[in-house]
Amino acid sequence: MPPRPATAPHAPPVPEQAPRPVSVVAAWLDEERPPARPGIWRFGYRPPEETPERVAPVTVVGMLVPLLLAMLVWSLWQRGVTSYQYALLRLFTPDDWWWGGTLASPKVFEGQEVASPGAEALVIYEGLAFAALVALVAVLGSWRAVVSHYVTRRPQPARALIAALLALAVLSLVFPDAFPAVGWSPVPVVDPLLSLTVLVSDGYGLMASRLYTDTLYAVVTLLVVWPFARLGGWLPYARTLLAARRAAPAPGVPAARPRSQWPALRDVGQHEAADLLTGEVARGGVNDVDCARVENAFSAARRGATLDAFRDTVLRLGGAAWAHPSGARDLLRRTARHDLLAGQVRIGRWTAAQQTPLPYRDAGAALGPEVLGTSLLAVGPPGSGKTRALVEPVTEALALQALTGACAVVAVSAPGTPVCEDDAFDVIVRIGDPASVHDLDPYAESDDPDDAAAILAEALVGDLDTVGAQGAVTALAQLLGPFRAVHGRFPSLPELHALLAGEETALARLGEALAASGNDVMRRELDARVRQTGAPGDAGRALADRLALLNRPAFADFFGGRGPARPFSLRAVAHHPLRVRIDVPERGHDEAARVITRLVLAQFHAVVRQGRREHFACLVLDDATGAVTPESVRRIQRLRSQNAGVLLALRTVGDVPEALHGPLYGAVGCRMAFCGVSTWDGGRFAQAWGTEWVETTEVAKHTVFADQPMTRFIHAVRKLVTGRAVTTDAVTVRQVERERWSASELAHAVPAGHAVLSLTSVEGEYAPPLLVDLRG
Repeated sequence: MPPRPATAPHAPPVPEQAPRPVSVVAAWLDEERPPARPGIWRFGYRPPEETPERVAPVTVVGMLVPLLLAMLVWSLWQRGVTSYQYALLRLFTPDDWWWGGTLASPKVFEGQEVASPGAEALVIYEGLAFAALVALVAVLGSWRAVVSHYVTRRPQPARALIAALLALAVLSLVFPDAFPAVGWSPVPVVDPLLSLTVLVSDGYGLMASRLYTDTLYAVVTLLVVWPFARLGGWLPYARTLLAARRAAPAPGVPAARPRSQWPALRDVGQHEAADLLTGEVARGGVNDVDCARVENAFSAARRGATLDAFRDTVLRLGGAAWAHPSGARDLLRRTARHDLLAGQVRIGRWTAAQQTPLPYRDAGAALGPEVLGTSLLAVGPPGSGKTRALVEPVTEALALQALTGACAVVAVSAPGTPVCEDDAFDVIVRIGDPASVHDLDPYAESDDPDDAAAILAEALVGDLDTVGAQGAVTALAQLLGPFRAVHGRFPSLPELHALLAGEETALARLGEALAASGNDVMRRELDARVRQTGAPGDAGRALADRLALLNRPAFADFFGGRGPARPFSLRAVAHHPLRVRIDVPERGHDEAARVITRLVLAQFHAVVRQGRREHFACLVLDDATGAVTPESVRRIQRLRSQNAGVLLALRTVGDVPEALHGPLYGAVGCRMAFCGVSTWDGGRFAQAWGTEWVETTEVAKHTVFADQPMTRFIHAVRKLVTGRAVTTDAVTVRQVERERWSASELAHAVPAGHAVLSLTSVEGEYAPPLLVDLRG
């Protein structure tokens, strides 16, 4: 059987070195995107290296002074200047080993195997004294910390080389005979071990054994070298070199291909598709949206084992394959930097403040579906940059990702300020504008009266404490169910308003239709609603009053009013990567705008929880005033598991009922406080972000009072010259628990064009609240 070829048939020879990218898209594809912590702009990110701290001169002096003192002590020890240095030796050895009347003069015993055991004991004693002195100097001089500072922080192979030089220096002290260039005597390390061997074996027999002495020398050498091997990381470095050698390509094997040559496709045998895409990238025939869309399609094909269909589509359509249903392959204008391969949009730069962790310092600040999936709450006064620096870049990024098939976005603009350009959306619903092409279905294509009633109840009276949520749902369901049973559809808003208001004509007509159809179940539902109409605690009156806000002439052609606009259901975003923008009315319709915002939020929660989606769904509310209700807060918490998220922008937390402040901050995973927030709003953020342990240093100056006349005179002269009393510093270092950001700091210390942002990813990774420069 012939050997299998290394490349596809008729494929050009692989160059030994990858060619340089010839297009902007190729350079964009080939740029590194290393893994990073949440919120860091990964495109071209280079993790910063920790700058080693300089060792203070006091520390160096503290290391050298014990060494110099130890040298002096050892010199005096060898000269025997004190009579107490041999006290321990005489205590633990027999008296007959020493001459009487002497400190440590050993006797010589003729005829014994060990003629002078005292001499051997004296050598051992000196070795123990030397070891104790070295240990004491190392502890007092903090040698471990200093050596670790200068050696372990260095990169390989410098770290291993420095450790090897230190090991050779110590070995030259232990075995000076092995180094011809040195001329000093050996330190007492080997000789005490040999003397111990003599005393234990009671003879010099082992000393005559070459095997024993060589083994002893080898053990001593290993014990000396072992700490330096750990210091220099020799074993991990050797493993790294071996792994790199094994991973190195053999001669003739091509190096790793850059991403612009689609190596992932080649790894699974799709050489023709990879060559076609490589050529289009080199010619500039595709953009970043096309590349990201093909990458997403390839990932789906690998999961679904449909690589053959993937290849056929690429060969037929090239970079235009799997285009968005709108046919758009890019936006006409971009206002922010986007990296579609990482799914990120850059919103600013993390500042290099003291409390900023090292990976975030001067790194780009970015948002993506991995953090938007936990939902984001942004609070800032008008003019602080919420729309310009956050809402528009995020909406633009989601619109671009929708073109790649990875996302669906619904943006609700604040009254009078549309979000992004019109060409960035597939569907634009302008409530109250006669020129609007699309209309919003108030029931989101629901065919279940209970679901439709829950959506409408949340939109109409979800923010009212005086109306029970379940009572409102029941009241609506008692009307929606019978009406659908008769007409095969849900009522329009004017028809529903007449039923909720208890108009006898509308209720009688519906009751007669039910009686004629013989639907007794729905007739009982309607009769129950008729009995409750006008009763104390009836939710129908509140529902009718709120529904009257939408039952105005300006909205007569909307919400299923059979106007010229095409009806659009928000349920479509659960099935297709659509880009939708809803413009709420302005000029005198503030309360109606809030009802519409709650309606969109309720519909979004209802549609994203049904079924499983491959794409991410996100709702952006440029003005979430009045949209936060107890039910919406509970549903926001569930969006993380439904591959969806919301972005809520508020002018102040006061736009949310006070009872919901804590639950709202707990429901969202990302929080952003813009410059200019009040201390009351800052207090809520401070509570949500909690506290941390910090190390504080307190210096207290105490006046020195002298007792001696000469000292008092010197202090008086010093005070006369300097003008200050003589003091001494008392330094206290302790751990204290402090707020990460206090309410006062958030209100007064955040510069203009900045914000404080904390993030939580869907995997649970957390980024602490840090200052972001939104202009960087």
